[in-house]
Formats: sequence, C-alpha cells, structure tokens
Amino acid sequence: MENILRIKTLENKFPLLAIENNYIVSKNADLTAAFRVVLPELFTITPDDYKTIHTTWLKAVKVLPDYTIVHKQDWFIREDYRPELKEYKSFLSRSYELHFNERPYLHHYCYLFLTKTTKEQSRRQSNFSTLSRGFIIPKEVNPETYSRFNEAVEQFLKIVNDSGLLTLYRLSDEEITGSRECAGLIEKYLTLTHRDKTVLQDIGLYPSGLHIGDNRICLHTLSDVDELPGNVATDTCYERLSTEQTACKLSFASPIGLLLSCNHIYNQYLFLDHSGENLKLFEKRAKNMKSLSRYSRANQINREWAEMYLNEAHAKGLMSIRAHYNICAWADNEPEFRQIKNQCGSQIALMGCKPHYNVTDAPALFWAGIPGNSGDFPSEESFYTFPEQALCFLTNESNYRDSASPFGIKLGDRLSGKPLWIDISDLPMKMGYTTNRNKFILGGSGSGKSFFTNHMVRQYYEQQSHILIVDTGNSYWGLCTLINEQTKGEDGIYFTYTEENPIAFNPFYTDDKVFDIEKRESIKTLILTLWKKDTEPATRADETNLSNSVNLYIKKIQSDEQITPCFNTYYEFLQTEYREILQQTQVREKEFDLLNLLNILAPYYRGGEYDYLLNSTAEIDLLHKRFVVFELDNIKDHPILFPVVTLIIMESFINKMRRLKGIRKVLIIEEAWKAITKAGMAEYIRYLFKTVRKYYGEVCVVSQEVEDIISSPIVKESIINNSDCKILLDQRKYLNKFTPIQQLLGLTDKEKAQILSLNMANRPDRIYKEVFISLGGIHSAVYAVEVSKEEYYIYTTEEKEKMRVMELVKQTGSLQLAVKQLATG
Repeated sequence: MENILRIKTLENKFPLLAIENNYIVSKNADLTAAFRVVLPELFTITPDDYKTIHTTWLKAVKVLPDYTIVHKQDWFIREDYRPELKEYKSFLSRSYELHFNERPYLHHYCYLFLTKTTKEQSRRQSNFSTLSRGFIIPKEVNPETYSRFNEAVEQFLKIVNDSGLLTLYRLSDEEITGSRECAGLIEKYLTLTHRDKTVLQDIGLYPSGLHIGDNRICLHTLSDVDELPGNVATDTCYERLSTEQTACKLSFASPIGLLLSCNHIYNQYLFLDHSGENLKLFEKRAKNMKSLSRYSRANQINREWAEMYLNEAHAKGLMSIRAHYNICAWADNEPEFRQIKNQCGSQIALMGCKPHYNVTDAPALFWAGIPGNSGDFPSEESFYTFPEQALCFLTNESNYRDSASPFGIKLGDRLSGKPLWIDISDLPMKMGYTTNRNKFILGGSGSGKSFFTNHMVRQYYEQQSHILIVDTGNSYWGLCTLINEQTKGEDGIYFTYTEENPIAFNPFYTDDKVFDIEKRESIKTLILTLWKKDTEPATRADETNLSNSVNLYIKKIQSDEQITPCFNTYYEFLQTEYREILQQTQVREKEFDLLNLLNILAPYYRGGEYDYLLNSTAEIDLLHKRFVVFELDNIKDHPILFPVVTLIIMESFINKMRRLKGIRKVLIIEEAWKAITKAGMAEYIRYLFKTVRKYYGEVCVVSQEVEDIISSPIVKESIINNSDCKILLDQRKYLNKFTPIQQLLGLTDKEKAQILSLNMANRPDRIYKEVFISLGGIHSAVYAVEVSKEEYYIYTTEEKEKMRVMELVKQTGSLQLAVKQLATG
C-alpha cells in the first residue's frame, strides 16, 4: 500500500547549523548564548528579594542590543525518587529509603537563551517558519555583530551573577549537543525528557494538535493583552501558607511553575525590538484609530489604549518590547491529557489571566522553543508591553536543593516530601552563615520535636558522631535500645536513675591525672552548685577561694599517689590543710565561710545521705561509647540531685570533647537544661557553649515551654545567643503572641512567616510534621519530617504504642523484629 502521508526528516527541517565559540548558530545566522540558571529555593524568598530579582533582570535586559530575544525556559519534569540502598545501610536507614521508593516529585530545570537576530527575522510570522519552508539556505554571521553581542552577553552575565540571588552558568558545547554517552539539551527538548539516554521519536503535526511520540501536547499561550490581568506584581500571596499576621510570598508566575504538578515546560520570551521604531508604529496606529473612531467604538478604545501606552513610555522613559508566554504540557493517554488541560487552565486563571488553549500555532511555537531557535518565533503570537511588566511573568523560584556536603541529615521537600540531603552543622560554618554548630530546638508537646531530634541524632550516629543525651521523658529509649541490640551491647548505653541503682560519678578522676582548665572549671561549678542557692549568688571571694582549694587539692593528688581522688578526700583536704592555709593567710570568715561550706557539703561526704553520688569507685567508661542516654525522669523534680547529676553528665561530655580529636561530639540536653540555668552556672554554660566549637562539637538544647525561655536570662544570654542554628516546630498556638518569641530568638519577619506557616497545608495522604530551620538568620527554610513505619515505632513517645512495642520485644526477644512485625502488620 502506498504511503501518502507527508513525511519530512528532522535533518531537512532542523533549524540549527552549528555550535561555535560557545554559541548556537542557526541557519538564519542567529547567535544564541545558552545558560543554566540557578534560582532561589521555593518558600525562602522575601518580597524585597523578589523586587531585587526583578530589578536585576531589568538591569541585565537593558544592556542587550536591539533585536535580541531573551528566552527563559523552565522545565518541570515528574521523576521518581530512587533510594540509596548500599550494603552498609543500617536497618533504619534502609527502611527510610524504602519508604520513599518511587515517591513522585517535580524536578525543575531552568535555562536561559539570549539570541541575537535581525529586524527582518523578528517580524516574520508562522507562515515563514523553518517548518513551512522547503529548503533553508544558511546565512553568514556578521563578525562585528558577533563582537558587540558577545560584550553585551558578558555584561548581562555579570549583572545577574552579582545579584547574590541568581546564578548563571554557561552551557558547554557538549551540554547543548550531547555526546555518545549522554543526550544534549536539544535532543532532550525534542523528546520531552531530561534523561541522559533518549530515543528520537516521530513529531506529528495533526489538526487535533501536536504529538511527540506517544505524548500529546497541550499548549496554553499568553499572547494577547486581552488575556492578561489588569495588574501585575513581582510577587503574590500564597494563601494556603499565609495567616492574618503573615504572608507567604511567591513569584507572580508561581501557579504555572512548581505549583503546576504535571510534566510541562514554561517558555517566557522577551523580544527587544528597536524601542523608537515601536513607538513610531504606535503613533501611526493611534492616528489611524483616531480617523476611524467615528465608525467604530472599538477603534476609539484602541486609540485611547495606544495613547496611554505612548504617554507611559514617553513620560517614564520606558522601553517598548514584545512578550509571549506559553505552557507546553504533555500526556500519553486521553484521560490524563484532559486532566492536565484543565489543570493548566485553572492555574493560569489563578494568575488572573484568561486561559487560551492554542492548537493552530502549536507546531510553530514548539519549534521556536528549540534551544537556539527563538529567532523562528511567529511574531503574531506576541504582544507589546514594557520590560517592567513583562518580567513579572518570569518564575523566580526552584526546588529545594541538596547540600554539597559529605555530612548531613535527610529531611523532606515541602511540596512532595522527597528526601533532601541537608547539612545544618558544617556547611553553614563554611559558607559563613554561622559561627558555631550549636542548636536550639523549640516545639510544644505533640509538635514532632522528639521525632525530629531522634531522626537527627540517629543519622549523626550513623555518620560516626559521638552522641550524649540528657533526657527526662524516655524519648530516646527505642533508638538507644536498638543501637545496643545491633552492636551486641558495645554501644547504646542507657542510664536510668533508680533508688536501687543510683547513678554515681567521680568528678575528680582522670586516668592520667591531667586537669586542664575545662576540668577545673567544671569541678568548681559543681561545688558552687552544691553550696549556693539560686537566691544566694557566690561572691568574688567565694569563687576565688574555691578555685584555690580545687587547684591545691589537684596538686596534692598529682604528687601523692597514695591519695584516692574523690569527693571524700577533697572534703578532708578542706577540713585540714586548706583550713590551715586560710588561717595563715588571715582570710576572715565573712570573706570566705569555710565552716558553712563544709556543713552544706557534708551530705555528700562519707556516711552522708548522698555519699555515693560523687565517690564512685567503678568509673563509667563513656569515652568510647558513641551513643549514651541519661534518663533522669525519676529525679527531675529533686532540687539537689537533678542539677548535680545533670552537671556531672555534662562534665562527662567535656571529657569526650577534650580527648576525642577529630571526631564530632554532640550533647543533647532535653528539658534538663532547666536544672543547669542557675545563676552560679551562667559562666560555666557560657564557657561550654563557646568552647565546644573548638573541639569539633555541638550542644543542642531542646525545650517545649516558651514561657521558660522568655523568663530565663541565662537561656537567652548563654544558650540562645550562642546557638546559631535555631529549629522550631509547630508554634500556631502562639499565633497571636509570637512577637516576644520573635524578639528573643532574633527572628526576621520572613522567618516569622515561615514558622507560622508550619503544618498549614500538609497533604492528607502523608503522615508528617514540618520543621523550621534557621542558620544564623541568613538562610532559613521549612522541611518535612516524614519517617518510615519502622522509624515511627522506634521514635514514638505515645504510651500505648510504646507498650505494644515492649510487649512484642518480650515475645520476639528483639526490638528490630518487633518493629518489623508492627510495620508490616
């Protein structure tokens, strides 16, 4: 049977000639510079930032010569998450990765093409497209035109990159044309895929529309002023994440960007014709409309519009340009095609525009969208405007990006939940966002605070960090028990204070009898804590004499091996030798009351009520244990034991901090921080927070009571001011009284809006909570904390669920098996 279809090869119709000197050269002698664009992350930009971006584009566009086409092409491709399943992955890491296996998300790729064309070429319509011509005769490029355009491109590049918000990277020849191993951008466009391996497919031009292989193209255009809204702006309010006090801002064109959840390409064109000639054309048109206005009201209205355009241009010195925008979406089946057609139309309507489904010029518009072929654009599909308004239709935000760091944690993208690699410790210091790794976590009961902290420390531990946790709510029992089980008791040490088996320490013990300044300071602070009440601050003389006694005692035990370093022998030293020293130096009782000190410390001496606490003979070897939890729930209300035990635990961390070189150390202080915020400990806490950075460590304080942090000056001065990373969970119950918290934490208005938007638009088909992370007040974002079922049962603090886990542990003899059974049940 004879084939009567009109078939042309891509080679015959292909409009591009070559890639030379990093420029795409078309057969019409148009030159195109191609760039990859890096845009700011979604939900992280302020209205001022959007204005800055708009101003940057405007300045850059104005340096380009006449008859230049600015073509910004944004790809939004649906992809599936591929888990990282390596042999060394732990049980929880593997379950986390499998939980997100094939999770769909929208991947954004952004490109910019600057094309130098001619006056004649810019005026051609769709009937003179390379698609319509039988044969294309290549033209020569004018060397002088190339030189001037190259200078303009370099200026454009510098203006954009100097903004600090946008970054352009020049595409190499291989990235444009591809290689034997990897497809280039042109080939990817012609196959509507961004995969490295592609197969060219038939391009069908049918009366019903455009087809690329099995995909049917849905093309909506904004090519007439009648389709545009009455007002445009650099940004718009995203109502789903806004409150009465705060507004979440996105770019004006965001509804047809990442918020349009289907495969699509958004093309944005600015045609920089000769502005003077455009205005002359409007003058002529206005005169014609005036002479014809008596015959038609429409002519009279058109005349008024033309005069308004001319008045605006002359009064403000504006450039006259043309613009066009189109959304090219696709689907490979009819039901999905109808769905994306309606979806595109509704998202365009959200911008205040009138959706226009274009079938007639779809082939010509798709062909002009080939990178480097924007000179082939049909001029009748454009409209006249000014660059200030035209640039408002550019999308100016992108996906969340993974941190370029070997260390980090995995959190979820806010739109899709796709796992992201985020470094909130090392990279922020390298970038200059923070000066330390300390963290302050604030979240009310039920906000997901424990889930986030468990999730963070689990990943830190798996990256060889040493974790020491002071807890008062059994939040880390599951994780610690699992680690203990997996390491066969070598790690995952869980201490709980009981009357039968109380926690005991020896603050005066070191295996090498070396007492550096941190060790001496911690001993002095400990004794001050035991001695003085909150309402009775220590005097300068008290601190000086106490330091002297500690230093002299240390010299004594270093020189005399017969003395056992412990609180008992220190107490005896105070009773005898130090008493004589005070008498010899004539220190009066009112300057330093030694008898009062001995009387108050007596319960901790041999035979006293708490004599076990500071005289341990069996040292707790925590130096090489990488995951240690001290659960102090049983003594959290004890006015003496709680602060003392907490402080000694912190001293154990300092010992790790000093002696483990080149290893990350993390101290997590849950609600136990209340015990150490005594007036006498202020200097010690401040010293700890400032010093830990030098030893490759970090302190993380976790709290759920806003009133506590507001009322405690020590928290403000010592903890918050020295924690550059601030992590907040759901704060909506403080919606109307968030200002004091904002002032205390030093949050910007942008950060306040981000915090109050937490969990406002969570997807009902996923179980997760959101978390806000601020890095030095410079970079902040909201992430999703979504975990697998296995992790959920390990992290949960719900009593009923914990009891179910414990019952299954008794039956199976293994926490891992119990969790697996619950997750699959």
